[in-house]
Amino acid sequence: MENNKSFLAEIEALLFVSGEEGMEIAQLAKITNKDKAAIIKTVELLQAKYQENSDSALNILEINDRFILTTKKEFSYLLKEYAATPQAVSLSKAALETLSIIAYKQPITRAQIDEIRGVQSNGSVQKLVSRNLITKKGRMDNPGKPILYGTTNYFMDYFGLRFLAELPDINAYKEETPDQEIDLFYSNVAD
Repeated sequence: MENNKSFLAEIEALLFVSGEEGMEIAQLAKITNKDKAAIIKTVELLQAKYQENSDSALNILEINDRFILTTKKEFSYLLKEYAATPQAVSLSKAALETLSIIAYKQPITRAQIDEIRGVQSNGSVQKLVSRNLITKKGRMDNPGKPILYGTTNYFMDYFGLRFLAELPDINAYKEETPDQEIDLFYSNVAD
């Protein structure tokens, strides 16, 4: 039993140091020399431990076979208060529009974003990168090799998504409200 607790602590330590990027099952298995089934079982035990302990603010989120150590949803009010710093003020309409385009069309270049929006998006892209909502996902194999952007794990965590397929269906919104603007993100964020 002592060995099991030690392995639980190892997984917890690895998830802690991996930060908001988290770790894939394969990475955890390689580092700990355990098979994937053992990793999954241990993560499930650790998650159960967090859920049972009302004095723990920790939680494990799984996104695309990657485990991320996060805080429980019931502490979102506190984290929102903490995040209400000058750098963490709400995103502008332009930044939200840019974020929506990237989320649905990724990987996408800034020029492609500009074409969809009809205006320059450089400032919005820079703001979204600085807030860790989007990141560089590589370069396009075209002249000039433009940067491709996509969403981050932090984006997935913030909006409570496990997979991009969980994003709201744009076509369903268009049918419901054909003449209104669509708020794809804030209407779906749970407090």
